[in-house]
Amino acid sequence: MNIGIIGAGGWGTALATVLAANNHTITLWTHEKSVSDDINLNRTNHTFLPGVTLPDNITATHNPQQLENNADIFLITVPTQYIRSVMTHYGFRCQDRIVVSGAKGIENGTLMRVSQIMHDVCNIQPENFVVLTGPSHAEEVGKAIPTTVVAASVSNSASTLVQQCFSTPWFRVYSSDDIIGCELGGALKNVIAIAAGIIDGLNMGDNTKAALITRGLAEMMRIGASYGADKMTFSGLSGLGDLFVTCNSRHSRNRYVGEQIGKGRQLQDILAEMKMVAEGVSTTKSVHQLLQHRDIEMPIAEQMYSILFDNKSPSQAINELMIRQTRPEHW
Repeated sequence: MNIGIIGAGGWGTALATVLAANNHTITLWTHEKSVSDDINLNRTNHTFLPGVTLPDNITATHNPQQLENNADIFLITVPTQYIRSVMTHYGFRCQDRIVVSGAKGIENGTLMRVSQIMHDVCNIQPENFVVLTGPSHAEEVGKAIPTTVVAASVSNSASTLVQQCFSTPWFRVYSSDDIIGCELGGALKNVIAIAAGIIDGLNMGDNTKAALITRGLAEMMRIGASYGADKMTFSGLSGLGDLFVTCNSRHSRNRYVGEQIGKGRQLQDILAEMKMVAEGVSTTKSVHQLLQHRDIEMPIAEQMYSILFDNKSPSQAINELMIRQTRPEHW
C-alpha cells in the first residue's frame, strides 16, 4: 500500500520504518526542506531520529500534493496543537481514506481530541479514523526494539486494516473499539509524566513516584468515565502501559520537562531549547479548561497547571496534595 505520513518528526519517521518493513511505499511530508533532503539524500533523519538508517521505500517531500496523489492511508504525527493549522494551511484532502493518528493531546480552546479535530477540519468520518497509541518511544521503535501498541476505531474493519499494515515481529498491534478511552489515555498520561519528572528533579524516591502513577491513573480513569470511555481501557496499553513508560523513560520529553522544573528551571527556558514538542504542557492547559465545565476531581492535574502556568513551587504543590482531606482509595 501507499502510505502518506504528515509529519516527519521522530515518531512519524519511526513509524515509517515499521511500515517499510512490511514493504509498503512510504512518503513522509515535512515543511522543512532540510529534513526531506536529509532523508532522501542521506537515508537518515538526523534532526529528529538520529542513528537510524531509513530503507529505500521511504521518501520525503515538502509538497503536500505529492502526498495526496499517492496515499491510500494517511498517518498524522503532527503535534495536536498544530494539526488544525497544518491541515488547513497546506490543504491536505484525505476524505474517503483511512486516517490514522499518532498524536496524543487535547486541543486548547476547543478541547477536541484528534478524531474530533479531523472531523471538524477535514470531515473525516468516525468509521475512517483510527488512533494508534501505547507505550512506544520513537527512539526504540526506530531500532526495532519489541513494542506493543493498540489501534482503536469505531470500525472493526478499519482497526483490523491498521493492525495488518503495522504489525511486524517486533511491533505488535492490538485492536480496540474504545477510541475515546485510547485518545484520552494517550493525552492525559503526558500531564502525569511531567509530574513524574518533577519528582525525579527533586530527588524524591520510588514511593513518591509509585503514588503519583497510581493516583494519576485514577484521575485519568475518572475523566475518561465522564466522557463515556471504558475504565478498563486505562488498564491497558493506551493507559497504564503508556503512563508507565512516559513517567520513567529517559526518552520521555514530558518527563524531561518536569525534571528540569524540579531542578529549578523556568518552563519557557526549557521549551525554548527543545527540538521536539512535549505535548503534556499544552494538554495540562486543556485539562484545566475542561475542569471548569465538568465536576471532576483531578488534584494532580490541577496542581500541575499551577506549577506550569502560575509559577507555584513544586514542593508546595506536593505538600498540598499530601495534606488533603483523607478518603477511601476507591470512590
